[in-house]
Amino acid sequence: MSEHDLVIRNGTLIDGSNSPRRAADVAVRNGKISEVGQIDGKGKREIDADGRLVQPGFVDIHTHYDGQATWDSQLAPSSWHGVTTAVMGNCGVGFAPVRQDDRMRLVQFMEGIEDIPGTALYEGLPWTWESFEEYLDLLESIPHDIDIGTQLPHGALRLYAMGERGVSGELATEDDIATMSEITKRAILAGALGFSSSRTLNHRSSLGEPTPGVHAAFEEMVGIAKGVGATGTGVLQLISDFKDFEKEFHMATEMARQSGRPISISIGQSWVRPNQWRDLLEAMSKANADGLEMRGQVATRAIGVMMGHQATVNPFDECASFKAIADLPFNERVATLRKPEVRAKILEEHAALTKAATDKRQRRRWEFIFELGNPPNYEPDASSSVGARAKKQSVAPAELAYDFLLQEDGRAMLYMPIINYVDGNLDAVREQLVHEAAIPGLSDGGAHVGTVCDVSFPTTLMQWWGRDRPYDRIPLETIVHKQARATAEAVGLLDRGIIAPGYKADINVVDFDALTLHAPTIVNDLPAGGKRFLQKVTGIDHTFVSGVEVASNSESTGETPGKLIRGAQNLV
Repeated sequence: MSEHDLVIRNGTLIDGSNSPRRAADVAVRNGKISEVGQIDGKGKREIDADGRLVQPGFVDIHTHYDGQATWDSQLAPSSWHGVTTAVMGNCGVGFAPVRQDDRMRLVQFMEGIEDIPGTALYEGLPWTWESFEEYLDLLESIPHDIDIGTQLPHGALRLYAMGERGVSGELATEDDIATMSEITKRAILAGALGFSSSRTLNHRSSLGEPTPGVHAAFEEMVGIAKGVGATGTGVLQLISDFKDFEKEFHMATEMARQSGRPISISIGQSWVRPNQWRDLLEAMSKANADGLEMRGQVATRAIGVMMGHQATVNPFDECASFKAIADLPFNERVATLRKPEVRAKILEEHAALTKAATDKRQRRRWEFIFELGNPPNYEPDASSSVGARAKKQSVAPAELAYDFLLQEDGRAMLYMPIINYVDGNLDAVREQLVHEAAIPGLSDGGAHVGTVCDVSFPTTLMQWWGRDRPYDRIPLETIVHKQARATAEAVGLLDRGIIAPGYKADINVVDFDALTLHAPTIVNDLPAGGKRFLQKVTGIDHTFVSGVEVASNSESTGETPGKLIRGAQNLV
């Protein structure tokens, strides 16, 4: 008779603790790790992991599956990239609490801020809830392949508590703050992992409205944080422009101090303030030394936009002749774009728009636009940019881009790094990743579906930083610890991220030598025929959630052992 449900034998174990790798078998029983070491007992299923790495499943603390999780049991592509736990409700956007008349407002914010088609959201969302507690109940009733947890979003909370005043720029009154604090307490006690807010002017609804969190004063932010703190559990998540660094960071520290709860802040290298990320991480380190718990969420590569004829963004999308054919079926549109007279007209219009442009979208920085490639190159050299190649060939960059985008039957993609590529390389990203106050995040799984596919961040972390980068690679033990255990700890999930007896049996078996991230492709599988980028990986041979295999080499098994996580989890 089998002693275990699963035994993974002969693998090289990287257990998530940042300890050196070692040879060890791993056994699973009843959804948990039962033994690690030399295992004599038999398993109902046995896997020979000779030549493979065995490591804990990844915890992605920054996703936006808030809509998709209500209609889709398969949270791909996260589950393809070794993610076994996904945390949603980030950046202050989400769909609960909500009154019936405000549903479209929340869709407009998600559509504008996170680039998720509004038609897909409005058709796909069942809208069977008003309160956050009811939203959690709905999520819990739907089977999923991976575990999900969610946070209370500031945008929905402010609109629910203040009505139209919450999005029109008014300051919250004492009564408003008390109401939001009380709703927050109830949400945390019902199972929300925390509270999230966005205070960046880059986040706007599809109507151009700034995210509601921008309007919140110090008293409101701290008052809501106290609501989290009153429960004795939960975390805080924040994104901000930090234009007034001292004032904004003081607010963040007071949110953490007066609530007694951890706070994480999104961090990246911007063109406007290219060194501020260092100031932010160092300020967090000092705050931590003073007894607070602050973490920076950082990306594993540049955050950039993919441009193409299937994508949301195209270098020529402001040209009248391009707009005139934009609604044609894809193949017909590509055929039209190949016509010499159409090409000449669009390029003429593009040149005129560029010359007169005040809009940054029309004044492309061609020296920072590259072919994406397959496999994709996320750290391209300046000499390979469209601008550099055009100069070498003595042609206009727009001409080169136009012709390139018609390759691969019109499916070729250009890549424009925006965040973390000021220096033309990823050295800043490496410095962020290894910083003591930083953890990997910002994958935005489920969001920006027509512009980016950063859900593959965990694979980039392993493949590029652990194996392929020509210099300054990061030890795999550190990578796995950061992406599995450190992220789990950051949101209070202490029952996972480690392969040791008693921990949750979330496991990846990886053929590290064969690990390959492929180029993103567009599929039309969202509700109402909405499109999104998916990105496959080979080399992640097996991904287990609670001991049940959910994916293998970017193929879902159809199993749905994933659960809604209600609140912080301790090792039992």
